[in-house]
Amino acid sequence: MDFKENILKALFPLVGDHLSEEEITDLIEVPSNPEFGDLAFPVFALAKIYHQAPNQIAKELVEKMNTDFFESVQTIGPYINFKFNRKTFSNIVLNNVLTQREHYGYQDLGKGGNVPVDMSSPNIAKPMSMGHLRSTVIGNAVGNIMEKLNYNVIRINHLGDWGTQFGKLIVAYKKWGDEEVIKRDPVNELVKLYVDFHDKADLDPTLEEDARAAFKKLEEGDEEMYKLWNWFKEESLQEFNKIYAILGIAFDSYNGESFYNDKMQEILDDLEKGNISTVENGATIVRLDEEGLPPALIKKSDGATLYLTRDLATAYYRKRTYDFVESVYVVGNEQANHFKQLKAVLKRLGHEWADNMHHVPFGLITLGGKKLSTRKGKIILLEDVLNEAMKLAKEQILQKNPELENQDEVARQVGVGAVIFHDLKKDRLNSFDFKIEEIVQFEGETGPYVQYSYVRARSLLEKYAKKINPEKTFGLEDDYSWEIIKKIEDYGKIIKQAAAGYEPSVLTKYLIQVAQVFNKYYGNTRILEQNEQLESRMALVEATSIVLKDGLHLLGIEVPEKM
Repeated sequence: MDFKENILKALFPLVGDHLSEEEITDLIEVPSNPEFGDLAFPVFALAKIYHQAPNQIAKELVEKMNTDFFESVQTIGPYINFKFNRKTFSNIVLNNVLTQREHYGYQDLGKGGNVPVDMSSPNIAKPMSMGHLRSTVIGNAVGNIMEKLNYNVIRINHLGDWGTQFGKLIVAYKKWGDEEVIKRDPVNELVKLYVDFHDKADLDPTLEEDARAAFKKLEEGDEEMYKLWNWFKEESLQEFNKIYAILGIAFDSYNGESFYNDKMQEILDDLEKGNISTVENGATIVRLDEEGLPPALIKKSDGATLYLTRDLATAYYRKRTYDFVESVYVVGNEQANHFKQLKAVLKRLGHEWADNMHHVPFGLITLGGKKLSTRKGKIILLEDVLNEAMKLAKEQILQKNPELENQDEVARQVGVGAVIFHDLKKDRLNSFDFKIEEIVQFEGETGPYVQYSYVRARSLLEKYAKKINPEKTFGLEDDYSWEIIKKIEDYGKIIKQAAAGYEPSVLTKYLIQVAQVFNKYYGNTRILEQNEQLESRMALVEATSIVLKDGLHLLGIEVPEKM
């Protein structure tokens, strides 16, 4: 049952000639004063059409309206205010949640269509820093939310496993590396070599030439170079997978840049055949003046291909392999132009499906206002942050509930949850400066606060110790329970809204609000008091716990049963 749907049913027969269903729904708002009503419809949009004062239009509409759906309908100035029958509506909402349980909020918008989500994509031979957190957790949450709408999500970790940096690393390893040292701590030792290379190359430019030569040999299939590259890759993946295990994230494909080495010629041929590309100063480019974009560089004068060429081949491969209905790229905002060029070139090639490819950009995590950089050694290791978060969570547990079972597991769920929630709470385009004390917080609008609200609900249900019949008639009409009912009823719309904008923060902020109204209810209601409304109150508590747990799950956050 949708509150707005009932208002739409009442209004559309009267104003449908002038406003569409979508326009009516979009105009419905929450009144500034809850005493006026649960929802309101402002009639300003009709004033120009009817050539009447808005106050008069509102009164006349109410006189003609079917008000059977509502407890009361009244006008206040140019607003029509609707109050719902609380008992009826709370019963419908609670029956729906308790019957559908973790399926509550599910909608078949995707019809099972495939959606590859390109996410995380760290560079081989570099540790995962806080800079990789955003793509990883935003991509995972977007995937979970789309699955709730019946899309078949394919999570792809498009590894940065090719490029001139491997020439630099091979040169550094051969000049200054030690196999035993690297085997003990692969990624961190490889990073030291990478940073060392850049420091030394500033003084000795011939090192850059050596690196280019080493990478060329790798491209040509030199056995020694390939062996070193593959070793760097295998060691890195093992380290990455440790972090993904802590985050509880898994991938369906690890096909990275190197996978497309033999798939780019088709792109070059198609561009040439269609007279889409031109050669200027020895380089192959596609001019995109009509799209208002800089020229797309497809191949350098020395024959080397670029990221764009590889991403064009990637798009071809994914369309053929998955026949996607949407293809999502969760990649930093600084790559916005690259994706505009990618889509523009595909459109020039006649591929209209490029319109279903979506770049989901996000802001940076900075340190002291400056961008994180492996090259300059300015990085914050993601594993260190997650370990610190788990350590702080364990300290809180020992302080507040030292008898708790499975303390380490709960500390992981709470600590990691705090880090993920902190990231997803912000609108994804916003950048933020790294401060560990802000990220790992357990009070206020945080992941642990929402987790604790769930645990509090489960504790009440444990004390009640009876099974609730989901099909019973529940009647709640007090102000505190009504606020929860209205929030819970919104869940499906929130999921749809978060999916439409690829914006997990919509769901994150909603869960904070659900937790807040529930805790207000908890503080002002004798929930376990023995009277005729006890089972209705417990149904509300259970429904709240279902929505909180499922919402956190969609964000990629695990929920402990006790804290």
